[in-house]
Amino acid sequence: MRLGINLGYWGAGMDADNLAVAKEADRLGYAVCWAAEAYGSDAPTVLSWVAAQTERIDVGSAIFQIPARTPAMTAMTAATLDSLSGGRFRLGLGVSGPQVSEGWYGVKFDKPLARTREYVEIVRKAMSRERLTHEGEHWTLPLPGGPGKPIKLTVHPVREHIPLYIAAIGPKNLEQTGEIADGALVLFFAPELAEETTLGSIRAGRAKAGKDLDGFDLVPTVPLALGDDVAALADTFRPYTALYVGGMGSAKQNFYNRLAVRMGYEKEAAEIQEKYLSGDKKGAAAAVPQQLIDSTSLLGPVERIADRMRAYAEAGVTTLSLTPSGFTLEERIAGLRAGVEAMERAGL
Repeated sequence: MRLGINLGYWGAGMDADNLAVAKEADRLGYAVCWAAEAYGSDAPTVLSWVAAQTERIDVGSAIFQIPARTPAMTAMTAATLDSLSGGRFRLGLGVSGPQVSEGWYGVKFDKPLARTREYVEIVRKAMSRERLTHEGEHWTLPLPGGPGKPIKLTVHPVREHIPLYIAAIGPKNLEQTGEIADGALVLFFAPELAEETTLGSIRAGRAKAGKDLDGFDLVPTVPLALGDDVAALADTFRPYTALYVGGMGSAKQNFYNRLAVRMGYEKEAAEIQEKYLSGDKKGAAAAVPQQLIDSTSLLGPVERIADRMRAYAEAGVTTLSLTPSGFTLEERIAGLRAGVEAMERAGL
């Protein structure tokens, strides 16, 4: 198991701190640094900035939003980032959610699985530098009856194969990810429930492609908080968990709420969502079970974190991406260093 760092979204006055975190992760030997996007900072700009000021660490998109770019544009961006970084880019993709897709990008959020499969097919073909042609439900290249012609990518990526990941939550998406991708980006991953919530579906998808889990990169993003009072540390992640379980999407379509239900928190998930959507964010945070946070985070002193890391490794995690808590750079750097120490103590 390797370590990664997830910087999340850029901005909010933390730009200099995020760069310092990325540089320290590079110095400490972290395998990859991920950046996110929603409707603020865009991931490729952040990743190019980080790649220019680091030496060894990979840079990855977690994620590039599928409705934000045409597949060909994503292939161009991936090839450019891989070239500029010296072969250190990892391409993470995801459909985002209906509010962002339709409200921000003006792209209908329909048939997300079929759209993702077709998108990945086009991206892979473009990155392989074939002349680009495609006939599908969502894209036709070149457009028929016009002046367009098959074109091939002029940029040469450093590697023949740029690793491609998909952000996946639901069983069908996880299965498809196992079938068509090199790795899965997951949230709220509990090692004790890995087979039921994640790995069973991925394994089924790999089998469809005639493969097993060898070489597949399972990458959960895991919050980390260092200290002795586990309950108090869990409280720091209550608003974050409530946002995803209660407010990330609508009452009818919230993938994280459905995940919490599959994890055994049906009653609690309903209460969190009801409170959050009614405007009672404090009440929603208070309704989050401590066990849900503890099982999906790394909390406590280094020894306890090391024990939990062993559980993640035994559950099949291959890259553990940390998000160290803290309002200061010093706290976040301490979390980074604790992650390395815990890995060493865990013997991983």
